[in-house]
Amino acid sequence: MQKLIWAFLLSCAVILPLKAELTYEGGYNPELTLRQYFDRAYPEYDKPRIYVFYNDVNMSCENCPQTIALIERIYDENYQDLYDLFIIDYGNDDEYNFIQTYDLNKPLEVVLVRADDGATFGYKKIDNLNYQISDPISFADYFKSQINSFFGN
Repeated sequence: MQKLIWAFLLSCAVILPLKAELTYEGGYNPELTLRQYFDRAYPEYDKPRIYVFYNDVNMSCENCPQTIALIERIYDENYQDLYDLFIIDYGNDDEYNFIQTYDLNKPLEVVLVRADDGATFGYKKIDNLNYQISDPISFADYFKSQINSFFGN
């Protein structure tokens, strides 16, 4: 009986790997050097960053889509060449740990991050922007003043 169990385990160990299929995910280009591949896969951002974090699991943030759209418009009109903008659903983010890094706990938060030559030098959180959307002009003035004061424009 013991020989049958060992034979079964041995056959499983031989047969199961034969059934496995390797699939090409398309991430690596053979014409790139390894350094070029890693530079593209994990870019170092030389420009300061503006992160718009949202996590609206319970659909409790009625103004979040309008707020994000207004932030994108302000960014496109004023800061597109100066800073990088990232809009991230931090509730579904598995690769980076933004929640702990920036102490995220609200449905919408904006984080300004100073960066130079790939290194980060500090950040500032702007909370409750989704409650200030009723007056788009005041919102834009406040948002631009926060960006300009933090980044020194």
